[in-house]
Amino acid sequence: MSLWVDQFRPRTLDDLHYHKNLSTRLKSLAASGDFPHMLFYGPSGAGKKTRISATLRQLFGAGAEKLKIDQRVFLTPSKRKIEVNLVTSNYHIEITPSEAGNYDRVVIQELLKEIAQTQQVDMNAKQRFKVVIINEADSLSRDAQAALRRTMEKYMSNMRVILCANSTSKLIAPIKSRCLLMRVPAPNSDEMTAVLTHVAKRAYFDLPPEAAQEIVSDSNGNMRKAILVLEALKMQSPDLSGPLSIAKPDWETYCHKIANLIVTEQTPARVMEIRTKFYELLSHCIPPTVIIKTVAEALVTQVDEPLKPEIMHWAAFYEVRMRIGSKKIYHLEAWVVKCMSLYKQSFFQFDMDDFD
Repeated sequence: MSLWVDQFRPRTLDDLHYHKNLSTRLKSLAASGDFPHMLFYGPSGAGKKTRISATLRQLFGAGAEKLKIDQRVFLTPSKRKIEVNLVTSNYHIEITPSEAGNYDRVVIQELLKEIAQTQQVDMNAKQRFKVVIINEADSLSRDAQAALRRTMEKYMSNMRVILCANSTSKLIAPIKSRCLLMRVPAPNSDEMTAVLTHVAKRAYFDLPPEAAQEIVSDSNGNMRKAILVLEALKMQSPDLSGPLSIAKPDWETYCHKIANLIVTEQTPARVMEIRTKFYELLSHCIPPTVIIKTVAEALVTQVDEPLKPEIMHWAAFYEVRMRIGSKKIYHLEAWVVKCMSLYKQSFFQFDMDDFD
């Protein structure tokens, strides 16, 4: 039995509940004879992948939903084997090259060249090209982005690339200039309430307005999270009445504990303790960028006003350093040490002012 977020996912562009103008635009592009490379960007949970799959159905019909999962092995120049999971149909292939780490360029070059040099299998297909969907495009290295740019230029006749990213700031300008940018903003409160009410009807129960409001408030524009929370609450309390207790994810609670540790003590021993917690989060596949963002947001709620912009500035600084470097833990730890230093300096300044 699948989760509601998958079970009730819209299949076509007409089924989408919000951003109707975006759906209309995608339908007209799919109907035109010149479908471009595309870049879907927006916050997590806004519905980017749902719109991409609905666009594929508009392009190729229901056959685009007949998926299978493959695993490909790529050989690096140093003869190291890299395994990458692929989701494929007869008309498209979906990859996440960032799974290969610093070797994402090898995945991009070999896979895209192979796809672009093969003809469409289904002779009755509406379109003569195949589509390559690249998830987490903003996590690609500079070398991989350069390789992607060259491939997009060379094999335009046989292949279209659809990029999916949270932000365009980490993508090089040549890639953005070769794609049609499609911004998918987070839904507002009314749109999220409408979707939750629709999901509740599909699951054969009535959603109280108070419960819907509480779920929307907790989800902060993340539609996927809102539906998952709704299903979890329904399993706990079938009538959804009374005060609802929406549990935070374990990793988020862990990040808040790290913020508390930074504030309560600024010593080398405390840094080592926080390092252990960072390793715990990383080993459970929590992205380092999500870790630093969540800890920073928890930290700024516990410090004085002058310190808040400093903490966010250095979080952004070390987030960029993480993308350039290979050992994420070094940059997370360096940011913690910097925050501790700033916090201690602010207390020293406060004491000196009192003394004056």
